[in-house]
Amino acid sequence: MKSITKTKLKKLLKNKTVLVTGGAGSIGSEVTKNILSFPVKSVRVLDIDEHALFQLRRVIKDSRLRLLLGSILDKDRLDLASNGVDIIIHTAAIKNIEISEYNPIETIDTNINGTVNLIKMVIKNKPKIFLNISTDKAVNPSTLYGSTKQLSEKLVGWAGNHIPSTKFSTIRFGNVFESRGNVFEIWEEEKKNNKPLSVTDPKMKRYFIHIHDVVDFIFECMLISKKGLIFVPKMKSYKIKDIVSKISSKQKIIGIRSGEKIEETLLSDQERKKATERRNMWIIESFDS
Repeated sequence: MKSITKTKLKKLLKNKTVLVTGGAGSIGSEVTKNILSFPVKSVRVLDIDEHALFQLRRVIKDSRLRLLLGSILDKDRLDLASNGVDIIIHTAAIKNIEISEYNPIETIDTNINGTVNLIKMVIKNKPKIFLNISTDKAVNPSTLYGSTKQLSEKLVGWAGNHIPSTKFSTIRFGNVFESRGNVFEIWEEEKKNNKPLSVTDPKMKRYFIHIHDVVDFIFECMLISKKGLIFVPKMKSYKIKDIVSKISSKQKIIGIRSGEKIEETLLSDQERKKATERRNMWIIESFDS
């Protein structure tokens, strides 16, 4: 991170209270840890996973950390959690493709209605910044998870154009190398048990980004967030076959899961026409603006 960015962040975050929804997850916990390196007043982590909150406390020993057990579907809990908050980073979501497809009501409830609850809370409590964490699967979605994240992006875009008290934005990431519950965990277990590594399709490509780059990008976008913008980092596309071959030559083809694409897209054709390109990102204006 550039020193000028750090200086601006210190000024922005000084004595601020930050709420991270889903803050005990892969991205949320890393963001929380890094925010605490700045002179914030406190960081509130809201999560439904009690054990993950317990583990977070063991890793982060800082008196400014507040562990809040609760769901973004619980409006009363959300209202308490957000009281007096200056900045919200929304990472809470049901993400697993197979689980979300099998549990559509719960997925829609969390990913869409949970975001609606947060927006309503923002109208009431007026934090300065709201960052919504999304996924490249929201572009031309083929899965329920992608569809719900596309709708959450649209909700945040609408809010950015109609709620002037808060700077709303979305950040759209690809796959995170270090995230929990990803294919690397499966491969590690299979290799440990001397089994061939599962590959859905050798032609499959995915965009990947490292967790430290995710955190830096979130901080960068925090400084320029406004009016429902969507920020998309420039990420490298990898052939899954190339990645798995570096781990083991023993592989088995299991076929793609329902709704999966061979290749993801970072921006839709319509978005590309409107996007502004910078050194490390594309910036998409809300279509309501």
